Formats: sequence, structure tokens, C-alpha cells
Amino acid sequence: MIEVEGLTKTFPHRGRPQVAAVDDVWFTVNPGEVFGLLGPNGAGKTTTLRMLCTVLKPTAGYATVAGFDVASQPGEVRKHVGFLSANTGVYDRMTAWEMVEYYGRLYGLSGAPLRRRLDELFESFHMTEFRDVVGGKLSTGMRQKVSIARALVHDPPVLIFDEPTNGLDVLVQRAVIRNIADLRGRGKTILFSSHIMTEVEKLCDRVAIMARGRIVACGTLQELRAKYGQTDLEELFFALVSDEHDPGTS
Repeated sequence: MIEVEGLTKTFPHRGRPQVAAVDDVWFTVNPGEVFGLLGPNGAGKTTTLRMLCTVLKPTAGYATVAGFDVASQPGEVRKHVGFLSANTGVYDRMTAWEMVEYYGRLYGLSGAPLRRRLDELFESFHMTEFRDVVGGKLSTGMRQKVSIARALVHDPPVLIFDEPTNGLDVLVQRAVIRNIADLRGRGKTILFSSHIMTEVEKLCDRVAIMARGRIVACGTLQELRAKYGQTDLEELFFALVSDEHDPGTS
């Protein structure tokens, strides 16, 4: 459902040569799979996800989402993907229902089908009790539920989550992870970026570790542990990232 081949993104940097935020990245995410994208701040994770969501255009390389090219078919990509981050804004003056409904209309839904979809989402995510509360009065957990619902309103086959639990309290984190696990059970293809290793271990079928814009390791957790002789995922992560940042390492 997601294919990435040589994906690259460069930016100008204070009059100096272009800096590669993402440098020749390759990976695939299979239908029904949760694929983890791990890396320290500045590794290129968010830039990669933004290219896949068509927010940024690649400098070089090739990527498809649900069979559509992110560069030449951005409209089709957006129809088939839902995106969520911890920083997704919620409109203070719109109610929870109005916000999700608005996004449904943006995706071409209307009338009875839209109403049925809203009823389904608000029931599924236990949002009915605050459906008429404006965004400015929603708790952090409620706002994140609204963000999830509007990412799902058009029932996309592919979901991209960019550190969706960052900054949330423990109870809300658990609820978000439980919702993502439920989505996996419904056969969604999920690209999941996080720096919280327990989340990765609970959710991900395979992971790729990024550092300095490149993929430095990719595989199942079992494969990576066997290859690098490290059973603790956090220690494995730090070892790979530290090696990548060490200028004395070849």
C-alpha cells in the first residue's frame, strides 16, 4: 500500500549547498501492516511522512500510497490516506461534531452517508457525550479523539500517524494506542512514527530506524534483535543511532 524508492528531500540552508533532510530512503508498507518509523529528532521522519501525505513534494525519488504517485497524483493520495499527529489543530469555535462533519464534506461525503459515518465514529470512539462541545473547551484527550475521527471520516485504507501520543498524559496515550490497535484489526495499513519503544513493541509488525535522513536498519523486531545481538529495543535503537552519529564509524 506504500512504496518508497530513493525518496529524497533537500532544503536550502543559509546560502550554503542544499541540505538533505531525507536522503535516498527506501521501504514498503504492506496491506494490513503496522510499520514503525523510528528515529531521534531531526532524523527526517516527519519530512518523510509529509511527503507521503503530499504536504511536501519530493526533491528526488518515487513514492506511491494506495497505488497513487505522491508527486503526480496528490489529490488521489489524499483521498486514500488519513493523517494524524500530536500537533493537529482543533478549531476552538466549532463543536466536535461540526469539525468531523466539515472534514467529511471536504472529502466529498454528504447527506445520509455522512451522517451514518459520523454516528459510527462518535459511537466507536465514545465521543457522543461531547459531540456538541466546542473545541476550545475540549480536554486534550477529547481533542485527540476528534483528530482521529476526522482522519478516519472518509474511511481511508492507509493511515499515517506522526508521534500521535507525544505530549499526552498516560491515560490518553493508552486510549490512542488502543484505537490504533483496533484499526489494525480492521485491516488498515498503518505507518506509525514514535519515539516510545513500548508503543512500537505493542503495535508494529516491522520497523525502520532513521538517522540523519537515512534508513540505518529495517526488519521485524525479532530480525533486528537477532542481527544486532540486542534483546532490548531501546538499547538497540540507541546503539544504531549512536553509531550513525559517530563520525569515527564507517
